[in-house]
Amino acid sequence: MKKAVFFDIDGTLLDEDNYIPASTVEGIHRLQEKGNLAFLCTGRTKAFIRNEELLGIGFDGIVSGCGTMVEYRGEILHYQKIENAEVARLIAYLKEQKAATIMEGRCWLYIDKEDFGSDPYVARLEEEIEEYLLPITGREDEWEVSKFSCAVEQADLEKMKADLSGEYELLIHGVPVVEIVPKGFSKGTGILKICEALQIPVEDTYAFGDSANDYQMFETAGTSIAMGNSIARLKELADYVTDDLHEDGILHGLEHFGLV
Repeated sequence: MKKAVFFDIDGTLLDEDNYIPASTVEGIHRLQEKGNLAFLCTGRTKAFIRNEELLGIGFDGIVSGCGTMVEYRGEILHYQKIENAEVARLIAYLKEQKAATIMEGRCWLYIDKEDFGSDPYVARLEEEIEEYLLPITGREDEWEVSKFSCAVEQADLEKMKADLSGEYELLIHGVPVVEIVPKGFSKGTGILKICEALQIPVEDTYAFGDSANDYQMFETAGTSIAMGNSIARLKELADYVTDDLHEDGILHGLEHFGLV
């Protein structure tokens, strides 16, 4: 029976400098050579998955935008777009809260650079996705959005949680950064859509991750594997903790479960 293995991107497959260990590539190829399937499973929307080295590994599919888009071998199985009237309402609210916001979709990311001051993350976005990074203001008729990410240093996070939790999942990272995802969508729901489409039992799925937006992926997958560099809470949830990204953690985790 073939297995489906889901890999987070940031902190799992590549580091903050976009370095991918050779052993990671080797492990994924050996996984596929045994007849198993390899999927990206990421909080990034498709617009922010443009790393040629990463895509060149040859994944069988992608769960992106925390489950708001699901693909298998180039076919889109699901895409959840937020209606533009709701995008306008939410972006106005977030600006009121002084939450510097990135709006994310399958084709573009949107950002008003002045909201981020001198934050170096803006320069990283410009370098990595170039013309696919557009301003929020002035593009209202063209918005195509499935989730949001916010820097919330100046925001009242507790107020945001109270105001938005009825319609959205707030995934809080320690930076502090918050991902805002439509209710009912997560990396876990993306895994379930793949399982349904390919008739793979959930118990035959494996998930590798390292951060806060991997919780629901770990709760859903048959077997969860935390990277050695994971946050403490995720290690507690994991069925197994492998080595650090830079210490061949992916390959060792695959080997531990006999997947390669």
